[in-house]
Amino acid sequence: MKRVFLSFKMEDKKQVDGIRLLSWNENVGLEFYDESVRVAYKSENAPYIRGRIKEKISRASVTVGFLGVNTAQSEWVDWELSTSLSLGKTLILMGLPNGPGTLILPPSVRGKEWWLWNMNLLQQLIEQAP
Repeated sequence: MKRVFLSFKMEDKKQVDGIRLLSWNENVGLEFYDESVRVAYKSENAPYIRGRIKEKISRASVTVGFLGVNTAQSEWVDWELSTSLSLGKTLILMGLPNGPGTLILPPSVRGKEWWLWNMNLLQQLIEQAP
């Protein structure tokens, strides 16, 4: 079973919740991890939260960064993606369903390849990841 860390901006949670249903499919061996963060990136609790998130990223083999219109503005998403890269995790960047055809990427992944929403492609990329 593949463990997948999901990185997304809180405003996109409803769309990501729909994607999580994939883990209930008997033909798909996925387990999703994420940490919903409602705390300011520079708050007093932020170091503790980063520690908890880093543990979850460490246990995952793949990080999927879901990209919405305002994802590039999230310091948390940028940190999660940067941390995933520094830990050597496979990183998949995917636009959210019904999202725009062009996006601004978070700073840590600018210039990286990303895909428009395609559930079959997402599943294939996750399954092919080491």
